[in-house]
Amino acid sequence: MQRRSYFLIGVSLALILGGVASARASQIVWSGLVIANNVAQPDKIPPELNRIEGTLKALFGYNQFKVIGQSQKTLVTGSEDWLASSKYFSLSVDSKRETAAGYLVNLKLFQEKNLLLETEAKVSKARPLVIKGPQVGDGQLLLVLVVQ
Repeated sequence: MQRRSYFLIGVSLALILGGVASARASQIVWSGLVIANNVAQPDKIPPELNRIEGTLKALFGYNQFKVIGQSQKTLVTGSEDWLASSKYFSLSVDSKRETAAGYLVNLKLFQEKNLLLETEAKVSKARPLVIKGPQVGDGQLLLVLVVQ
């Protein structure tokens, strides 16, 4: 009887901990390809970027941000996924592992079929990820990942 109690406690604990882990693993990530530039009359910032508007303006010095490609997906560790894409650019995200603070991800930026950038980075709710990409016309391409 005592063995059965230990077994049930162990199974209950595993289910509870498994539920916590799966709740973390099912976090939604918004990814965006953003063109930033300076104009005389900037458009209102897209709602997806409201949370990081001050950071974007302070880091890059631009007054206008336009989303040219975006995606909102569940980030699953060990599952490669294509996230944001536009006419010429696409961003691939491969979640390598979950950390206490968020996720370690491998990012690949493509211009059509040409690989422009590959890097590993950390992303979490507390720390959105913004990477400065190449110049595009009169603007600057930014790669943005926000855990929601």
